[in-house]
Amino acid sequence: MKYMVLLLIVASSFSCTSNHSLEKDRKDIMDIINQQQNDWNANDLDAFMDGYWKSDSLYFYSGGKLNSGWLATLNNYKKNYTDERYSGTLNFNVAKISPISTDAYFVMGEYELTRKVGNAKGTFMIIFKRIGGEWKIIADSSC
Repeated sequence: MKYMVLLLIVASSFSCTSNHSLEKDRKDIMDIINQQQNDWNANDLDAFMDGYWKSDSLYFYSGGKLNSGWLATLNNYKKNYTDERYSGTLNFNVAKISPISTDAYFVMGEYELTRKVGNAKGTFMIIFKRIGGEWKIIADSSC
């Protein structure tokens, strides 16, 4: 009986650690998403891109077109959102953050842009990966 109680205590401590880790990861990822929203709303696309993996292996899919590379993604943002009339005010609504592995999560949600040239809204799915101890977006699909 003593061993059974000990086993239950040990098992529950792993469960709590695991849940704590999931909650911390989700919080860290939400912090990045919230910072990106703030950076976008400050019309600072360079800072917005800090959430992305600075690599040629970053993938971005939107408008039926797959692009790769951090710099190409930044350049596309700058081309399509030239000033505050086009970038407007961004609001993210995150619906789901789920682990893929201990070092990767997918995030699904909606975005809404309120802007002078006409509002825009759609959905997104992004993949975060822990790289060098930091969470970075390695893939983004928005429509």
